[in-house]
Amino acid sequence: MKIFAISDLHLSLGADKPMDIFKGWENYVDRLEKNWRAVVEDNDTVVIPGDISWEMKIEDMAKDFGFIHSLPGKKIILKGNHDLWWNSLKKMNAFLAENGFNSITILNNNATRVGNYAVCGTRGWAIDESGTDSKLINREALRLEMTIKEAEKIGGEPLVFLHYPVVYEKNVCTELVNVLKAHDIKRVYYGHLHGRSSHSNLCKEYDGINMQLVSCDYLEFTPYLIR
Repeated sequence: MKIFAISDLHLSLGADKPMDIFKGWENYVDRLEKNWRAVVEDNDTVVIPGDISWEMKIEDMAKDFGFIHSLPGKKIILKGNHDLWWNSLKKMNAFLAENGFNSITILNNNATRVGNYAVCGTRGWAIDESGTDSKLINREALRLEMTIKEAEKIGGEPLVFLHYPVVYEKNVCTELVNVLKAHDIKRVYYGHLHGRSSHSNLCKEYDGINMQLVSCDYLEFTPYLIR
């Protein structure tokens, strides 16, 4: 059993918002499927930390979820900033069950055991020099604390996923970093960032925490092997 990660699929199989218009994203759905099937097997797990679909409502997610469900492995998904379809955990789980998408698990203020590991995480929040709403940051810090504690409770080594980076260029989300350090988290996987300009400014280590970008274009649309 292996654990992979790949974020920011930005699917639009039921919506008219293709990513193919951006350089490097040409024919990306077919590329993603081909590469995914080449490395992921049915007993593996793939974590998708956000920006899964351009759909606006959970009721319209059948095609995008259907595509994800058709791929090998179990999938654990988190919310990204563009996942406007995101809803209550109860409603999302009901939609998955009604459509038979039993290979997909929602991570929302909880944690999921995968072998000797416990997958946990939250969306996080954007950080920049202009400042960020402290109320939103503190909320995400509480959610991160909650999900890591749940991971520790169910056992296994915590694997932490965020949609936003906690460090980018000279900006640091101190509130989230403090939570990670309080729980001795040494590695974090995140998405959100796209394009060569953002990739050149990546911070790969901060205060003893290693950080790995897993956006699908950064990975050339191939799931990244974690364990």
